[in-house]
Amino acid sequence: MNPQPVLSLRDVSRVHGSGAAAVQALRGISLDVSPGELVAVMGPSGSGKSTLLNLAGGLDSATSGEVFVEGTLLAGLTKARLAAVRRRSVGYVFQELNLIPALTAVENVALPRELDGVSARKARAEAMDALLEVALDDVADRFPDELSGGQQQRVAIARAVVGPRRLVLADEPTGALDSVTGDEVMQLLHGRCAAGAAGIVVTHDARLAGWADRVVFLRDGRVVDEAGPRPEPEALLGGASR
Repeated sequence: MNPQPVLSLRDVSRVHGSGAAAVQALRGISLDVSPGELVAVMGPSGSGKSTLLNLAGGLDSATSGEVFVEGTLLAGLTKARLAAVRRRSVGYVFQELNLIPALTAVENVALPRELDGVSARKARAEAMDALLEVALDDVADRFPDELSGGQQQRVAIARAVVGPRRLVLADEPTGALDSVTGDEVMQLLHGRCAAGAAGIVVTHDARLAGWADRVVFLRDGRVVDEAGPRPEPEALLGGASR
């Protein structure tokens, strides 16, 4: 018996604007992402990649169709209930990272849990666990401007996976990183999914998309192709062991 998808999009469309100015960003997208699965989304600029992520994370609403996160239909939820789903179920790695400069790494990671009512002590403990997962527990008390770009990206990933969240969404998470650090980020995302989460990562880099279990190609708001499963990491590295 197949597990329930963590994310399910059913015939989802999104139109921005109205009348002559209307733009069809997504057209009848159906996509399931299961526990343990990392899906890469690729396509040209304007193909609907970021719109898909925004709908999956409850940051935007579908014009038609249905979006489910862990079995919960997002349409019709109150703002408070939708915010709770985002805090508890969804982790988002933004392209701009959106770390808070005045907070340390551990405070940035703990913030979503504190906003969800978790005690400061427990939130910090969970944040330290998440930082340990991305090998940054030794810089927990540094501020973002004291960290390298790669370290800041890993803090953003730790914030996205802290606590019980099972859906991780990443928008071009390696765009500003060198190839080695980009591989490390993708390895972290894949490892988190292998541990039971579900993930979607938008990337323009076909080599990095090779870390995914499945690659979905968008064009003009439609799924035009899918590829998978992924090769083992050793194959991506030309036979070298990681």
